[in-house]
Amino acid sequence: MSVRSIPLPEQSDVPLRAGQAGFRRFTVDEYHVMIRHGILSEDDNIELLDGYLVHKMSRNPPHDAALQLFQSAVPPCLPTGWCLRMQSAITLPTSEPEPDGAVVRGNTRTYVSTHPLLRDVGMVAEIAESSLDSDRIDKGPIYAAASIPHYWIINLIDRQIEAYSGPSGPGPNPHYSQRTDYRSGSHIPLVLDGIEVAQIAVDDLLP
Repeated sequence: MSVRSIPLPEQSDVPLRAGQAGFRRFTVDEYHVMIRHGILSEDDNIELLDGYLVHKMSRNPPHDAALQLFQSAVPPCLPTGWCLRMQSAITLPTSEPEPDGAVVRGNTRTYVSTHPLLRDVGMVAEIAESSLDSDRIDKGPIYAAASIPHYWIINLIDRQIEAYSGPSGPGPNPHYSQRTDYRSGSHIPLVLDGIEVAQIAVDDLLP
């Protein structure tokens, strides 16, 4: 079958693997101060995940091809009042990740002076090859804790899109309660504010 629904158990209490004993955690405000004062710059290739400063994964040609495909396929499906941001920051309560794709409220000029906040985010997507475990185990709970309603992993290894929904919100073991895998030949629904706005062909998203 090309579509498979997988009920998910609560994840075990596994800390972010980048954050180990003795590592200092930072608030989002502290992270912004470090950026403002030049302690961190774009050249550092860092994002804030659950309070930890984490190096972003390097990219390879399949990853970059998938980025281009996502950027081509998603915007024509978006209703008025939503836009797509690629590899740009979103500000969450304890993190400021830079997902490969994020559908947010507004337009290309909305976020000139601030990043999208939690209330602005409709869905996020990560393109995963070497980062697959991290995108499932680390970023999944971060997005679930923030109550982002829909999280896609474009899984280049298994050539499928893992669509997560039903976020638990904050708690000791944040998780998504539902996972559905979409494979070649199927279409994945794009849902914003609880309304299905489009069906996107999986083959349009996989390189």
